[in-house]
Amino acid sequence: MADTLPPCPRCSSEYTYEMGELLVCPECAHEWSPSEEAEAELAAQVKDSVGNVLEEGDTVTIIKDVKVKGAGGGTVKVGTRAKGIRIINGVGDHDLEGKVDGFGVLQLKSSIVKKV
Repeated sequence: MADTLPPCPRCSSEYTYEMGELLVCPECAHEWSPSEEAEAELAAQVKDSVGNVLEEGDTVTIIKDVKVKGAGGGTVKVGTRAKGIRIINGVGDHDLEGKVDGFGVLQLKSSIVKKV
């Protein structure tokens, strides 16, 4: 039965056990709910403007003109691709970073891109 339980998310111990609704790690005393863990993983997913889940390294297309602030300035036009995106949670309101031809690496919002 212990083979079917996930390892501890805090210390990676394989000796977790069930205690009622919770899973418990005997090595670090961490307690967690498997359903809460699954919900947290779903909430952490970054989705594009149409609901596709984005992953590291994906290529996305910009779906509306975006004015670029900074030294170079300019506008990224609709249909421009951002290659090799990285997910950067917690950096302002931008949650993606990708290389855009003609502009270099830009931070983008997932709400203005669509997965290719």
